[in-house]
Amino acid sequence: MKKMICSQLGGACDQEFIAETFEDMATLSQTHGKEMFAQQDENHLKFQKKMMEVMKDPSEMKLWMESKRKLFDSLPDLK
Repeated sequence: MKKMICSQLGGACDQEFIAETFEDMATLSQTHGKEMFAQQDENHLKFQKKMMEVMKDPSEMKLWMESKRKLFDSLPDLK
């Protein structure tokens, strides 16, 4: 299990996520992003707008995902 915070995953806050795999971590982050969008959280909306730009370019999105996966992999396992 590893712990990351929203801002490490491209978000706008210190919400903590704990997951076994990077894929699970990404799902938790996406769910949080959807919740913040529903609440129209101004800070998260700014980051979501930037993310939408990244997503327009598949190669840029791939690089972004690889960088987040490397960060996840580099984190220590929770005890």
